[in-house]
Amino acid sequence: MFSVIMAGGSGTRFWPASRERLPKQFLKITSDKTMFEETLERVRRFSSDDCVYTVVGSVHEELVLRISSLDSRQVLVEPIGRNTAACIGLAAIHLARRDPDQPMVVLPADHYVSDIDDFVRTIQSAADAASSGGIVTLGITPTRPETGYGYIRIAGQAESEPGARPGNAYRMDRFVEKPDHATAIAYLADGRHLWNSGIFVFTPRTILAEIDSHLPSLASGLREIDSSLGRDDYGAVLARVYERLDPISIDYGIMERTTTPVLVLKCDFGWSDVGSWQALYELRAGECDDRANLLLANAQAIDSQRNLVYSVSDRLVALLGVEDLMVIDTPDALLVARLDRSQDVKLVYTKLKESHGREV
Repeated sequence: MFSVIMAGGSGTRFWPASRERLPKQFLKITSDKTMFEETLERVRRFSSDDCVYTVVGSVHEELVLRISSLDSRQVLVEPIGRNTAACIGLAAIHLARRDPDQPMVVLPADHYVSDIDDFVRTIQSAADAASSGGIVTLGITPTRPETGYGYIRIAGQAESEPGARPGNAYRMDRFVEKPDHATAIAYLADGRHLWNSGIFVFTPRTILAEIDSHLPSLASGLREIDSSLGRDDYGAVLARVYERLDPISIDYGIMERTTTPVLVLKCDFGWSDVGSWQALYELRAGECDDRANLLLANAQAIDSQRNLVYSVSDRLVALLGVEDLMVIDTPDALLVARLDRSQDVKLVYTKLKESHGREV
């Protein structure tokens, strides 16, 4: 199958470690490798090297070529970000030139998976189901009333589908936006709601037909780009088309509108979108000291507990008599905040953006 790693995005909730020029997917926060490199290793378990592609912003093209060993033709560059529908559509027109009926898995570059073997088996099952023209998405069994994720509400089981394993394949009822806490508790209890992983499998032919049906303006732009593939003016056409595209997600633009049955594979392979500093703290809790401090830095914690320290330098960070904090240290910016406010870090980023702060 084809694999398409979506590596755009600015990672505002991981500021100040994450910046526009070095967003979350290019940080070493879950291991000694960047999240992009970890994702690349996973997809190479089910896609040969020449079938792996990534979609990036122009500012990250050079970095991706340096760390990935991908051929430049496999690094598809968006002149400006236009959300996931355009990103996936751009990849699909390139892949359709090679084989419009070969399954393509599209997945974010900044997610974590603990059980890689089960992840690989699940993706292979999804590809089997998608090869006949279906749409497949992966839903994660929720473990807590999470308000930071979108959800997929499932209908009846669909065991007769190709690639379906007993007990894990369902028909999609609908996609659900991020809920409030009370609603998330109800979702956890009813067993009909799964976390939306943002991972999809379909063929290029299938997804381009869906875009044609539900996003005609994007479809028109993609046809214009497609007609320029291989020509000297490809870059100019790409820039011109992207300038006029509306940013829209694949979830809202296609999945919430499609009349094609969508198969949902229910998954338990230790997934996290690592969407905040607190999520990272929970993910790496096993590395905490005996007072629940996660010290990803040259750090000393005295009479302190339940803190996260992350640094990109060797400068010593010392904590004394504090608890439930995150301390994120970089050469030009220092963030100190309550760990349970980590979802709000993007407010700092937004304020800096408004004032044209170079720290973005």
